[in-house]
Amino acid sequence: MILDDAYFMRIALQEAQKAYEQGEIPVGAVLVHEQKIIAKAHNQTERFLDVTAHAEILCVTAATQALGGKYLPDCTLYVTLEPCVMCAGALAWAQLGRLVFAASDEKRGYSRHQPSILHPKTQVKAGVLEAEAAALLKSFFKKLRN
Repeated sequence: MILDDAYFMRIALQEAQKAYEQGEIPVGAVLVHEQKIIAKAHNQTERFLDVTAHAEILCVTAATQALGGKYLPDCTLYVTLEPCVMCAGALAWAQLGRLVFAASDEKRGYSRHQPSILHPKTQVKAGVLEAEAAALLKSFFKKLRN
């Protein structure tokens, strides 16, 4: 059975929900190699008091350990929010094969600040389950402001 982008993004959304419940900005990520999830993560910057503990960074670290190498050319990262420049830079260094994200980040997304930062061979697909991801983010920030 071939699993599609929406299937894996739903799992990333489950990770984002975990972040939401822990008071973290609700971003989740799943890294897939040969149709198999090899890493899952969600934002944990508050938990670790570490500004680099974004879902994408944690996912890449776990995936490279699982695969035993620092490059991910045959992998797809599913993330609920467009990566920031820091995360996009890490994805470039990892030579990620494919990036799929749900919601665009108009303030901090890499494409607004450094659109060519990803590895030249990385394929990008945006907007998968965008409405669900955006709703979770809006709910989080509304709750934070109240």
